[in-house]
Amino acid sequence: MTYIDFVGTVHTSTERDYLLRVTEANKAECSEKAIQWGYDYWDGDRKTGYGGFHYDGRWRPVAEAMAKHYQLSNNARILDVGCGKGFLLYEFTQVLPECKVVGLDISDYAIKHAKEEVKSFIDQGDAASLPYDDSSFDFVVSITTLHNLLIGPMVNSFTEIERVAKSHKHITVEAYRNEREKMNMMYWQLTCRAFHKPEEWDWIMEQAGYTGDHGFIYFE
Repeated sequence: MTYIDFVGTVHTSTERDYLLRVTEANKAECSEKAIQWGYDYWDGDRKTGYGGFHYDGRWRPVAEAMAKHYQLSNNARILDVGCGKGFLLYEFTQVLPECKVVGLDISDYAIKHAKEEVKSFIDQGDAASLPYDDSSFDFVVSITTLHNLLIGPMVNSFTEIERVAKSHKHITVEAYRNEREKMNMMYWQLTCRAFHKPEEWDWIMEQAGYTGDHGFIYFE
């Protein structure tokens, strides 16, 4: 397993007031709304999620970097687990015009409001039980999704991603390196179920038999 940061610049481009989310909102109620993965999480108030998850092109450099690093062919078959509204999927179609993209997300709302160009390629489903054949994708990616799962389904998801990938795999999850980052993460998170240091994530991935690459985002 190799550590590669593809999304750090996307993550740090958003300003976050960690204390404000705790002091000016009922955090428990906001989390209960967010975990429904509906309007409140994607397009409602910032207290319950993204505050409006709209396409702005910020995922294009990520798709370009991944395609280059993994030397993906123009007709590569790509799966995004936890694809949300499909913005990264769309960028892959622009970077690799003949690629075959497939997305999977648990949110019916996100799929209904996905980018029109890729909406028909997105399945509703669970990362812990991927509805795809063994070794059916040249590249499988999952960005900021698996930390939202309880430990059993999370381990299964790592195993499933390993199973359906023919070769390249990359997963990015939230992590913390010190107490400040842990507190910021706990203040900010709405849907996270896993609070782990990088070395703990490494152990979980090893136990799950995951051999792909990974990255972490931190709340500094």
